[in-house]
Amino acid sequence: MKIVTWNINSIRARLERLIDYLKTRSPDVLCLQELKCTDEQFPRTEIEAAGYRAEVFGQKTYNGVAILSKLPVTDVVRNMGDGDEQSRIIAGTVGGIRVVGLYAPNGQALGTPAFEYKLEWYAKLSRWLHSMKGPLLVCGDFNVAPEDIDTWDPVLWQGQTLCSPKEREAFAAMVKANSFTDLFRARHPEGGRFSWWDYRAGAFHKNQGLRIDHILVSADLVSRCTDVDVDREARKGTQPSDHAPVWAEFS
Repeated sequence: MKIVTWNINSIRARLERLIDYLKTRSPDVLCLQELKCTDEQFPRTEIEAAGYRAEVFGQKTYNGVAILSKLPVTDVVRNMGDGDEQSRIIAGTVGGIRVVGLYAPNGQALGTPAFEYKLEWYAKLSRWLHSMKGPLLVCGDFNVAPEDIDTWDPVLWQGQTLCSPKEREAFAAMVKANSFTDLFRARHPEGGRFSWWDYRAGAFHKNQGLRIDHILVSADLVSRCTDVDVDREARKGTQPSDHAPVWAEFS
C-alpha cells in the first residue's frame, strides 16, 4: 500500500496537476491539505473519474483536508471533537490502517495568539491520538521542522516560526507520547532533504527549503514500511504547490 501526503495549496488551482499525479503515481491513499475550498466546491467528479473515493473536510478560502483512496474509507472523523471551527484534521480507516491527515496551524509569529493556539492544538492532538488503537499513520503538513537538519540554514531559521524551541518541543512531545516513528528521518538520516520551498528568490532550485511534511507511524507499521521519500519531481513545472508530496510504501 502506498500512502502519500501532499499540501496542495489550493486544489482548484492545481486540479490538473493533482489528476496527473493520481494517474502517474497511482497512490492507494492520498491525504491532501490546504484545499482552500468548501465541500461543495471540491472537484469530486474529476477525482472519482480518476478512480478515487474522496472524504472531504473543506473550509472556505483557508485550510481544508481530504483523504483520497482507491479502497473504502470507514469510520471517518473530522477534527478532534473539541469544537474547533478550523478544518484541520480528517481520519479514516483504510486497509486496516487508521490514517489521520492533518494540517497543523502555522503559528504566524512567536508570542501571538495564533502561536499559542498552535501550541495548544499540538497538546490536544497528542492526547487525542493517544486514545487510538491498532496500526496508526499520522501524516500531513505539521508546520514544524523538527531539527536543524530539517532546515537549509539553521542559523537563519534559529528561533523563527516553524523552527522555534517551543514548536519543536510540542512536536517532539506528541511523537514521544504516542511512540511514533518519523519514517522519513528513520530511513534518510542525511541532510538537505526538504518538502517545502518558498516560491520566492528561486528557493526550490537552490534547495533552500524546510522539511515540515511528515509521515509518523505506530510501532507495528515500522517494519512494514518498504520505502519512503519526498517526490521532488512533483514540485517542478508550472504553477506547482510550494510543497512536494511525501510518500511511504507498506507491505
